[in-house]
Amino acid sequence: METYYIHASRFFLPEGVKSQGYLPIVDGKFGEFTKELPDQESRVLDYTGKWIAPGLVDTHIHGYRGYDVMDNDVEGLKEISKGLLSCGVTSFLPTTLTSDVESLNAVSKTIGEHYQDMPGAKIRGIFFEGPFFTEEHKGAQNPDFFSDPDLDNFQHWQELSGGLIKKIALAPEREGATAFIKELSAQGVTVALAHSSATYQKAREAVSAGASVFVHTYNGMSGLSHREPGMVGAAMNTADTFSELICDGHHVHPAAAEILMNVKGRDRVALITDCMRAGGMPDGEYQLGEFPVEVSSGAARLKTGGSLAGSVLELMDAVRNVHDWNIATIEESIRMASIVPAESCGIEDKCGSIKAGHDADFIVIDSQLNLEETYLNGERVYKKEIKG
Repeated sequence: METYYIHASRFFLPEGVKSQGYLPIVDGKFGEFTKELPDQESRVLDYTGKWIAPGLVDTHIHGYRGYDVMDNDVEGLKEISKGLLSCGVTSFLPTTLTSDVESLNAVSKTIGEHYQDMPGAKIRGIFFEGPFFTEEHKGAQNPDFFSDPDLDNFQHWQELSGGLIKKIALAPEREGATAFIKELSAQGVTVALAHSSATYQKAREAVSAGASVFVHTYNGMSGLSHREPGMVGAAMNTADTFSELICDGHHVHPAAAEILMNVKGRDRVALITDCMRAGGMPDGEYQLGEFPVEVSSGAARLKTGGSLAGSVLELMDAVRNVHDWNIATIEESIRMASIVPAESCGIEDKCGSIKAGHDADFIVIDSQLNLEETYLNGERVYKKEIKG
């Protein structure tokens, strides 16, 4: 591949926003940003008036465009991967649901054998959401398959995946959780806390053991009160942890999102979608695991009980939302959907920033945070259609 340069009005770089410069793309990798064009004979892609940002990183996503990770279907995974390019996502962690051991075995093996075959957004690992949860805050997780943490089962899933499981979520009040957290943290697996009735103290103990992420904060966890701060209080009062947020306007009130951002710092809040198979699809009836779901007006809810069942959020929309809600700057909004989620599960050495030597995965956006193009390895793989 040749070397060429990107010229744009703004570049969102790790050291901050730079304007009116040139970004070299060398054999599909980023080079060092420069203010002047080193060689006047070089090929330049001119995006004057546009902005260049790192490809977004969705570290919590179950499905998209009619497909779900738990379908255990390679072609479905490929369709999710391709579809995410239209959301500005270039890296993701396919996310499981609580299920029986055999199903999780099969999904682990399938992703481990085929993750490098994706035609679009790159699989950077697997997120196991469950099955070690408790019932009170189960959300759309199936309590029939809840259990205490089982190291043998996890090691088997990890072996089947070829070491691809980067993150696992559990409820810290389950029997044996502390020892499990310590062991997985020592292995370099990110342990997250979710779907839990844990007290503030129990959640703090889990963090002391190595847990470092609070999953879709506020949702699926014991809330904050003045006498029992709960999981939400622990998320707010543990400085070195990350907090996921679903900013679709249904899961979390904008003011609650702002409070969390102000307390944690926007460098510790990761925007995620928790998107299910109905993402990118019309309103209607869908399935999430064993549960029927009704999608209407931008929200996915269980047909029985009406609880939120994941989302149909696209990550670029979350970026735009937190900016439009006036709770984050444009730079902060982009960082919370790129480098911060990458850092939250230890994949920042591969994605999430425009850094020399990294894969040239980036997006072209306008000043209103509308996605116009997506690039993988320096090649354009998505371009927004101009209607009319």
